[in-house]
Amino acid sequence: MSSVETKYEHITFNEKGAPIIAETTMKVVEIVSEKIAYGWSPEELHFQHPYLTMGQIHSALAYYYDHADELNKDIEHRLQSIHQYRSQEKTPLRERLRNRGLL
Repeated sequence: MSSVETKYEHITFNEKGAPIIAETTMKVVEIVSEKIAYGWSPEELHFQHPYLTMGQIHSALAYYYDHADELNKDIEHRLQSIHQYRSQEKTPLRERLRNRGLL
């Protein structure tokens, strides 16, 4: 996997241009999403991801705070994709509800 270094010690870009934590496949947006969704502190993020150092976590959060608009758009796009997929998903329960006019 090729990556490009940034001014953030522990952050590089993957081949698609997404910021990731160096020497991992963890995207910055994934760490940030957990922080936003669960309200996790850096210490809790470390507890949940013990393979990441506190330095890596803080670098990811610093990158986010400096690029919040861009990453928030990425998070919103991901959420829209999930909602779109779920709305098109066909399951027996969804079909019964749709047939009854409840969806």
